[in-house]
This record gives sequence, C-alpha cells and structure tokens, in this order.
Amino acid sequence: MKLLSRLSAAGTAVALLVALTACGADEDPLSNSDGGSSAAPGTITVGSANFAESELLAEIYSQALEAKGLTVKRQFNIGARELYLKALQDGSIDLLPEYNGALLSALSSGGAPEGVSKPEDVLGALKKVLPSGTEVLEQSPAEDKDTLTVTSETASKYSLKTIEDLKPVAKDLVIGAGPEWQERYQGLKGLKELYGIEFKEFKPLDAGGPLTVNALIKGQIQVGNIFSTDSSIATNKFVVLDDPKNLYLAENIIPLIRTSANNPTVTEALNAVSAKLTTENLTTTLAKVQVDKQDTAAVAKGWLTESGLV
Repeated sequence: MKLLSRLSAAGTAVALLVALTACGADEDPLSNSDGGSSAAPGTITVGSANFAESELLAEIYSQALEAKGLTVKRQFNIGARELYLKALQDGSIDLLPEYNGALLSALSSGGAPEGVSKPEDVLGALKKVLPSGTEVLEQSPAEDKDTLTVTSETASKYSLKTIEDLKPVAKDLVIGAGPEWQERYQGLKGLKELYGIEFKEFKPLDAGGPLTVNALIKGQIQVGNIFSTDSSIATNKFVVLDDPKNLYLAENIIPLIRTSANNPTVTEALNAVSAKLTTENLTTTLAKVQVDKQDTAAVAKGWLTESGLV
C-alpha cells in the first residue's frame, strides 16, 4: 500500500537498523537465537502493517500457505514499517507483504538510489540492501503507491494537477497522513528536498485510512496521503496529483520473509499469489473490505478461489 515509508537523511538506514535491532555490532540483527515468536516450531507467523490492504494481503498469504498444508499464525495490524521491521528482526513474525520502492527507500542511506524507479530496477536495488537473514520472493504486477490527493474543489481552486503545482500554495494548506510520514523521505522530508514544498501544518492521522479520507472530505486538511488502490479516490472524485520528479517509486507488492522460514513449498505458494495479483483485482478486492465492509478472511478466500489457488 505504496503504503507502507521512507527515510532520507544520510545515515538513516544505519539509524533505522540500530533502532530496530538493539544488537551489538557483531551480532546478526536477524539471528534466530532469541526470536520473539511464540509460534510452535514449523509454524510461519505472518504479519501485516496497520492498514486494510496490508491485512488483506497478509490474509491471502496466510490462506495460500494453509492450502499447501502449512501451519500459520497471524499477527496482523502491527503498525508502521518501523515497528513491523523490528518484529521481523526479532523473530516475532516471519513473513509479511511489502512494497518494493517503500522498502528500498527505508533501507537505503539517503533514500532510494537516484534514477531507480522502474519495478525491475527497484527490485535489483532492494536485494542489495536487504538485512541479513531476509529475502524477497517474486514481486507481483500489483502496485499501490502513496499519493498526494486533493478534492476536486481544491484542485480547481488552486489549479493543481501535479505535486509541483503545490509549491506556491502549500504555505496555506494543511496536509494529513500517518504520524510516521513526518519523518519519512516519501513524506514531508522528500517533499521539501525534492519539490521545495512546505505546508502550513501537518496533521498526524492514519496511513491512507479513514481518518485521512474523512479529514479531506470535511476540509480539515486540503491534501491527504492516500494509497492509489483506495476506492475512496473514485468514490469521492478525488484528484491524485502527478509526481513528475518520481518521489514515489514503483511500489509493487512483494513478500518479505525470513530466510529461515522459507522453503520450496512456501516459495511456490507465495509466488503463485504474486503471479495472480494485479492492481486491478487488488483494487476491486480491497473495495469489498473498505466499502462493502465484508470480512477480510472471507474476501481473501474469495480472491484465492477465483484465482484458482485454493
């Protein structure tokens, strides 16, 4: 969900790993020696971030693994990237859905490498910075990017079509997003560094969720960070601002897993999910959860059945 998460200043990746690991310099930050998981041996613990799409994807992964006879423990709704990477590091979880560009930016000193934006380039760069003891499997064609989104009225009032158009008016506008967005490169930091944009105020709300959407509708914020697959964009006729300087990279959904938890059966099950997952069917499926308020597990089962995976 492209949601998801990006740190920028030089040395940030080092700071992130220090914050997440609390390990000595000679320790493997993803060692299994004292994992925090309470799951039984042979059980794969699947985690998710704290937004609907991540939980839906995690449930799809979980049921796909169970269909192959594997035992799964669910530990969803952990929080933002900074929290769930710590859970992956300490062994509390083994697997979760990620977004290639967001993860690359989070793990790269100074943000993602310059000029890297296409899915295959992002994946290649990501593999070079993954923490020891983790790996990614095949990335899906499905993509969910962070966006800067405004109402049609705001777009018309300020003649907004691109993020760049915000520069002369941002000083009069309030932006809303998840609290962590204030410190991320694909947040306020990158907007300032890449576009020269500073807003009147930042409102910490949620990661592309109902708080941000409702605040945008009610005029409590004028710009919101909403994920590109969110059905509220079409439902409310919101305007997604183009990103000409590629602040937001390719954001293909990809399984991130502890190497110790992977095996050929796991790889086969998750790669099959990635092969079937598209932006279009993800958007449609997510709407069943967000708009129709259907049970996430039932929606996941329906998608797997329609895709011929269970």
